[in-house]
Amino acid sequence: MISSSISKCRGRLGMVRFAGRQMGIVSRRPLDWQMTLCRGLSSPCRSTPGSKHHDRRDASSRVFCTASNGRLQQFQTQHATQNDAPPPAYQPPRSGLLAHLPTAVVPYAELVRLDKPVGTYYLFFPCLFSTLLAGIHATPITPPSTIVGTTLLFLTGALVMRGAGCTINDLWDRNLDPHVARTRLRPIARGAVTPKQAIVFTGGQLLTGLAVLLQFPFDCLYYGVPSLALVATYPLAKRVTYYPQFVLGLTFSWGAIMGFPALGIDLLSDTAALKAAACLYISNIAWTVLYDMIYAHMDIKDDVKAGIKSIALAHERNTKTVLSGLAAVQVALLGAAGAAVGAGPLFYIGSCGSAVATLGTMIWKVKLKEVGNCWWWFRHGCWFTGGGIALGLFGDYLARLLGWYDEKGNTSSQKESLKQ
Repeated sequence: MISSSISKCRGRLGMVRFAGRQMGIVSRRPLDWQMTLCRGLSSPCRSTPGSKHHDRRDASSRVFCTASNGRLQQFQTQHATQNDAPPPAYQPPRSGLLAHLPTAVVPYAELVRLDKPVGTYYLFFPCLFSTLLAGIHATPITPPSTIVGTTLLFLTGALVMRGAGCTINDLWDRNLDPHVARTRLRPIARGAVTPKQAIVFTGGQLLTGLAVLLQFPFDCLYYGVPSLALVATYPLAKRVTYYPQFVLGLTFSWGAIMGFPALGIDLLSDTAALKAAACLYISNIAWTVLYDMIYAHMDIKDDVKAGIKSIALAHERNTKTVLSGLAAVQVALLGAAGAAVGAGPLFYIGSCGSAVATLGTMIWKVKLKEVGNCWWWFRHGCWFTGGGIALGLFGDYLARLLGWYDEKGNTSSQKESLKQ
């Protein structure tokens, strides 16, 4: 019985020490209050009220409880103070491009995310993909100067329209952004730009975008203008559905269609081009949902509090399974788009192969519970996957231009077009 009591005493003494450390009472040796409590808890002697042993144990317990409660209250007060501390105030940019702009211009530069261009790249890549794919399909093959000029116009348009989309998004979210840690210091949310000023600014951006669109063949106007409806309504999707990323995919992938009419290819009369554009468009939708699902995990806690819906919330428990499915759809339809125009081996090895490798690596390595890690993969995944697909397409374009596939530089699909 004595050995059993000693064992119980040692076990409870360890528990007491652990509780003490949690409350800030740190000791390397058993203090009097620890031993007193242990004796009081593990004593095999059953004392009766009024006995000396009962009085000592009762007094010791009261002393311990008083000291412990005091420490616990101090511990809770310190943490409550830390949690109630006001969030950091806005600090003007001190480095980078924005630091060199006039003070009055900085809020508008922040509004269009000029300091965070990754969104512009994600909007630009589908335009680049379709331009290179259309250049491969065109008969005769599109000259390099035309490819470069069209690409630069698309890059300019992506910069302008992405900024317009951000402004529209912040106007819709002006009452939600102050409640989300990542967005509470955006210009409209913090009051640096008024809603009226933002609306006027949006009008200027849309007019600039129209001016860029008019530099393309006139048929592009019919394909480009309908995308404005998606740009304006995407921010509303997060209020009514858990899949706003799908609406974002419809918007950001629109450029996958635009490359064909930009190079003078009529989608309505060219079946192969229409199939390629449709497959490429849906492939990019899957890509957009994939990378924005990772991005949505950065705000998942704040979204719950603010009542914002996202695919990350709907599939929080099986996110990587969904990401894998989206990657499979993206690569399969990318390959189908190439097959529709008779793409060569460089496309399948470079574009499809790199997409499999980069997407697989990202899905495997991304840590969805870590905000910084999600942002890293979102930012760099753009170049890993988008850059790989673009290089594969460019390699295939060069192979045709230089006649590497046959003596005329034509693939089977182009030969059929020539015969017709």
